[in-house]
Amino acid sequence: MAGLLEAPSGPRQLRELLASRETVVAPGAYDALSARLIEEAGFLAVYMTGFGTSASLLGRPDIGLLSGSEMIDNARRIAGCVAVPVIADADTGYGNPINVIRTVRDYERAGVAGVHLEDQVMPKRCGHLSGKVLVPASDMAAKIGAAVAARTDPDFVVIARTDARAVEGLDGALRRAAGYLEAGADVLFVEAPESEEEVAVIAREFAGVPLLFNWAEGGRTPPVSLARLNELGYRIVIFPIGALLSAATAVRSYLAALRRDGTPGAMLADLPTIAEFVDTLGMAEVRDLEARFGRDPK
Repeated sequence: MAGLLEAPSGPRQLRELLASRETVVAPGAYDALSARLIEEAGFLAVYMTGFGTSASLLGRPDIGLLSGSEMIDNARRIAGCVAVPVIADADTGYGNPINVIRTVRDYERAGVAGVHLEDQVMPKRCGHLSGKVLVPASDMAAKIGAAVAARTDPDFVVIARTDARAVEGLDGALRRAAGYLEAGADVLFVEAPESEEEVAVIAREFAGVPLLFNWAEGGRTPPVSLARLNELGYRIVIFPIGALLSAATAVRSYLAALRRDGTPGAMLADLPTIAEFVDTLGMAEVRDLEARFGRDPK
């Protein structure tokens, strides 16, 4: 985990992972704590989920209610507490190509390794919800070109996402993805294919191109094994909301027991102690720093 005196990890690590033969598995983090737990579990990358960010910050669905500044602030906190690369949702880039330039530079300064941009209009919707509306493909290609030109670190990864499958069909999504690749995208993300055959068609169409697969828990895309995705050539697989759904389930269980019993006694055996939990948060490092620099007597 990133120490208090260490800089967050950067794009070079993600590039090295993409150059390996293994698929990069990036579970979704919705805040800094979930990011630390993902790294603690041994994963080599973290995905900052826009769905989870909206749920955790606003308690609302992913329908474009968050501003770019709010998303970037969350990305900064997440990237600052882990030593593995962070891939962040950047929605539509929050405006036209000029806005995208600022968005990319702000995300880059926040310490993330790469972002994905999507071709929906604002306000956007979660890729696995209905009611999506797309911008013209030429407008999105211009945004991708602006994103590539804006980055100051050439290793910063620009991921182009198309939500066209639900609006224009698979052929339309493939055409759009090809245009975004031509505009300079490093990775392609064709959102919400509706069968394993479609997942395979995307991989065949873009053989040799780094692809991202969204293993959206409970979404429109059927489950596909990691081994199969690796075989097809998908380089990044994100699991965006499983941690969020698990946390919500656990909190509901705790609150139900507390409401029923009046105390959480029945749940304590399943919970870490305070000392155990703060160790997860890096208390050992804090003690080392106190010994090194002296503890404020206040």
